[in-house]
Amino acid sequence: MKSKTIILYAAMLISASCTADKTSVTKNDLRAPAYPLITIDPYTSGWSFTDNLYDEPVRHWTGEKFPLTGAIRVDGVVYRFLGKEELQFVEIAKMAEKEAWTGRYTRTKPATGWQKPDFNDSRWTQGEAAFGTKDETAVRTLWEGDKTEIFVRREINLPEDLTNKKVFIEYSHDDDFILYLNGIEIANTGYKWRKNVILPIEGEALQTLKAGRTVIAAHGKNLVGGALVDFGLYTEAEQKMAFEKTATQTSVDVQATQTRYTFTCGAVDLQLTFTAPLLMNDLDLISRPVNYLTYEVTANDTQSHDVEIFLDASPAWALDKVKNQQSTSSVYENNGMIYTKIGSKEQKILGKRGDNVRIDWGYFYLCADKNGSTYATGDINAVRKQFAESGAIKNAASEADNSHVAIARALGKVSGKPTTGHFMLAYDDMYSIQYFKENLRPYWNRKGDKTIEALIVQANNDYSKIKYACNKFDNQLITDAAKAGGKEYSELCALAYRQSISAHKLVEAPNGDLLFLSKENFSNGSIGTVDVTYPSAPLFLLYNTELAKGLLNHIFYYSESGKWTKPFAAHDVGTYPLANGQTYGGDMPVEESGNMLILTAAIAAREGNAAYAEKHWKTLTIWTDYLVEKGLDPENQLCTDDFAGHFAHNANLSVKAILGIASYGYLAAKIGKKDVAEKYTAQARSMAAEWTKMAADGDHFRLTFDQSGTWSQKYNLVWDKLLKLNIFPASIAEKEIPYYLTKQNKYGLPLDNRKNYTKSDWIIWTATLAPDIETFKKFITPQYRFYNETTDRVPMSDWYNTDRTTHVGFRARSVVGGYFIKMLDY
Repeated sequence: MKSKTIILYAAMLISASCTADKTSVTKNDLRAPAYPLITIDPYTSGWSFTDNLYDEPVRHWTGEKFPLTGAIRVDGVVYRFLGKEELQFVEIAKMAEKEAWTGRYTRTKPATGWQKPDFNDSRWTQGEAAFGTKDETAVRTLWEGDKTEIFVRREINLPEDLTNKKVFIEYSHDDDFILYLNGIEIANTGYKWRKNVILPIEGEALQTLKAGRTVIAAHGKNLVGGALVDFGLYTEAEQKMAFEKTATQTSVDVQATQTRYTFTCGAVDLQLTFTAPLLMNDLDLISRPVNYLTYEVTANDTQSHDVEIFLDASPAWALDKVKNQQSTSSVYENNGMIYTKIGSKEQKILGKRGDNVRIDWGYFYLCADKNGSTYATGDINAVRKQFAESGAIKNAASEADNSHVAIARALGKVSGKPTTGHFMLAYDDMYSIQYFKENLRPYWNRKGDKTIEALIVQANNDYSKIKYACNKFDNQLITDAAKAGGKEYSELCALAYRQSISAHKLVEAPNGDLLFLSKENFSNGSIGTVDVTYPSAPLFLLYNTELAKGLLNHIFYYSESGKWTKPFAAHDVGTYPLANGQTYGGDMPVEESGNMLILTAAIAAREGNAAYAEKHWKTLTIWTDYLVEKGLDPENQLCTDDFAGHFAHNANLSVKAILGIASYGYLAAKIGKKDVAEKYTAQARSMAAEWTKMAADGDHFRLTFDQSGTWSQKYNLVWDKLLKLNIFPASIAEKEIPYYLTKQNKYGLPLDNRKNYTKSDWIIWTATLAPDIETFKKFITPQYRFYNETTDRVPMSDWYNTDRTTHVGFRARSVVGGYFIKMLDY
C-alpha cells in the first residue's frame, strides 16, 4: 500500500514568504452537481446548487437555504456575484410548520377523481397537518408504516383572483409525492424526500386560481422510514431588489480545499475563492472552524475605478428552522477585527439529533479586518440599499433580533494591479458531540482554554501561509490523482475531498482517544457508522492514519467498555450528534466485523507496524472467530448493499468475511504471533477455495451462492490486492473485470443484477481491481459523465441510477473518500 502522494505540509506552511495565490493549479473541468463553498462540519456547510454562483441562494447540503449574499460596487454600479436576494412572500395558506392547518385524509385508495375540487370527501377523516411520522417537523396527524399511502385534500378560500400574480406552492414530502392544484397535477417527485420546495404555479393551473374555493390535493407514498406531507400557498410580494443586476460569471474550478470563481463586473474582473484549510497533517488546523472567502479585483481596462465589496449572512446559518426559531445578532470590534455574530435565542446545546436537521446552538461569525470596513445588523433590505447608494453601511444598532449581519469594505481605486482581501466565516459550536453522556468540546478547544475570537485572529494572521499551503496541496492532489487514475478520476477526487472530510466532527474522548465521527448524511443520521467508515477510509489512510484510527476508536471502546456485549462489531454509536450507543434498528454482524478487521490491517500496512491492532487484540480475536463461524455463507442479515432487499448467501459479503479473517492473520504476523498467523491465514485460504467453487457461474461469479444467472460487484476483493494477502486466486478478478464491462450502462456499472442503480464508491473499488490504467478508466468515464450531466443538483450522491441522470438517495456523504482507494494502489 505504498503511496507516492506524500505531502510535506510543514514545508508548505513554513513558506509564508511565498505569495498566497500565485501557485498554479491544474483546472478542474468537471461541472459539479453542487459546488462546495463553506465546509467546516456536517452542520456548518454551504453549497451552490447551480452553475452560476448568483442563480440561487447558498444552501446547506440538506437543501435548506443558507443565504450568503455578495455584491461589488464599481463606480456606483452594483453587481451581485454571490447568492440571490430572497423573495418576500404573502402567505395565502401557510405550511403546517408555521401554523397548523386542517385537511381531510384517507389511508385507503379513494375513487377516481379524488383530487378534483368537486369530489365529495365528507367521509374522509379530518386531521391537522402536517401528516407523517413523529420524528418529522410539525407533524400533528400520524401516518406511519413502511409501504403505506395517504391521500390528503386541503380546501382554501381565495380572497381575490390570483391568475395574474406570481403564485407559489411550498411543499415538504417523504417519500413519493404527487401534488394537484384544482385537479391538475403540478408535482410528481418519485422516490425522494425533500423539505420546503418552492414551486412556481404556471399555465393551466394558475388560471384556476380565481377568487373563492380552491383545493390542493396530495398523494403520499412511504416506502420505508420517515413519512411527511405538508404544503402551503403563497404569492410574491411587491418589492425592489437592491442587488438586481448580476455580474457575469466566466469560470468555476473545484479543487481539493478550494472553489474558485471568476466574474466580469463591468470595468473590473473579480476572482473569488472559498478556502477550507482541511490539511490533514495538522489536527488543530483541520478542526479549526474558520473558512476564508478571498477576493481579488483588477480593472479590465486602462482606467482606475472606485470599488467597494459587500457580504451579508442570514440567521439560517445558526438555526435549524429559520421560519420557526428566534435569533439574535450582534456586531462589534475587537483586536483590530470586525466581528458579526448570529445565534439562536434558545441555545439548547446538543438539544436535538437526527438527519435532516441543522445546528441551533453556538454562534456563527462573519469577520474581516477593521480597516476600511463598515458593518451592520438589522433590516437587511435597508442595509443593502445603503450599500447600493453609498458603498458603505451604517450600524444603527449593535444588536438586533432575527436579522442578517453584513460587512462592506472600501477597496479604493482599483487599476490593473490586483487589489485583494478576505472575509472569514466561522462557527463556535461550544460543545460538538455527546459521547456516552459526556458533552465534548470541539478538538480545537478540547481543553476549554481557547476563545473563538482569539482563534479568528490567529486564522487571520495565518492567512497567507495557509493559502499558499492549500494551493500547493490542491496542485499536488490533482496531479497525483491524475497519475494514478487519469484526468477524470483526479477531478472526481478533488470534488470528493472536502465533502468527505466535512461530513465528520473531530473531538477528543475522555480517555484521550481521537474521535473522528461521521454523520450519515441523508441516510439515517447515525453517528460513527462502521459501514460508512469502511468506504470513507481510503482518503484518511492516504493522508493521516491517526484520522483513520479516529474512525474506529469509538467502536473499539464501545465493545471494550462492556457497553456493547455482542460478539461482533456494532453498527454505530448513536444518532448525530449524540453518541450514547447504537440506535440503528438492526445489526450487521458480518459486515461490520469484517470492516473493522480489514481497516485495522490497512492501518498497520500504512504505518508499517501493528501496534494499534495489538492494543485491541482481544476484541479483534472475538470478531475474527465470529467470522470463522458465520462468514463463509452468511445468513439472511443486514449488509451495506441490501438496497434491493435483504438476502442470504451473499457472495461479496463472504469475500469481506474471508478477508477479515486474513487481515487478522496478517496482523498476527506483524506482532510476532506466528502460530496464530498461520492458523487464520490457512483458514482464510481454505474458505476462499470453497468460495470459488460456491460462487462460480461460468464466465463470472454469482450475487448469491444459491442463485445462478446472477452477478454483483465483488469490490471487497480490492483489499486482497492492496494488502497483498494472496487469499483469492488472481483468476477471479481476471474473470470478473471483463464481465463487468459488458454490464455497464451509460452512467456506470450497476451494483448487481437486481437494479440499474449503483454505488459510486464501490465502482471505483471495483475498477481498482483492473489490470491496467486504461481498463480502470473504462469504469471511471461513465461515472464522471453522470456527475457532469446529472439533473439532480445536490452535493455528490453515492447512490444513483446508471441508466438516467437522477440519483436515488443519499447526498454529501463521507463515503466519497473511498474514491481515493486507487491512490493507495499507486
